[in-house]
Amino acid sequence: MADVSIIGAGNMGQAIASVVGKGGSSVEKFDESDADKPASGHIVILAVPYPAVDEVLRQRGDQLAGKIVVDITNPVDFDTFDSLTVPADSSAAAQIAAKLPNSRVLKAFNTTFAGTLAAGTVGPLTTTVLIAGDDADAKAALAGLITSGGLKVIDAGTLKRAREMEAMGFLQIALAASEKIPWTGGFGIID
Repeated sequence: MADVSIIGAGNMGQAIASVVGKGGSSVEKFDESDADKPASGHIVILAVPYPAVDEVLRQRGDQLAGKIVVDITNPVDFDTFDSLTVPADSSAAAQIAAKLPNSRVLKAFNTTFAGTLAAGTVGPLTTTVLIAGDDADAKAALAGLITSGGLKVIDAGTLKRAREMEAMGFLQIALAASEKIPWTGGFGIID
């Protein structure tokens, strides 16, 4: 049994796996061809684009009951890069939580790029991962994995803060897509 299951084989999934692995946790990774393989980790990270989440939940919803589920998505309209695709009073994380009432849903990793996760730095600063969620024990478990991997963590508050985190992630993506910041850069936090 793995400590962490990462659903999604893209750059973010690989970067998160690297961080978690550096901290000594066991990681299992899944791509589209692994749809029938159950996720055994007590923490399951949804490292897929937001439009793919519903299919993942359809395939794996039952096996996510009782687990910590981490949403890393930014529900950006990728055709226009001009808005989020969820209602103004909601978030991708809130919609996922509503579909997984028996899971402890967290929002994390969406305000960092894969490059800054893998490098462990944003410029001269240690990469900081923001976490939002309603379950303190779930947040502490995820924070422990992240800090063991050499990064910093800030508890951003309840899952309601996911909306602001998604807006921050959207801004960072829009800036990178318009070449105002590099995909290897991003927001850093000085403490």
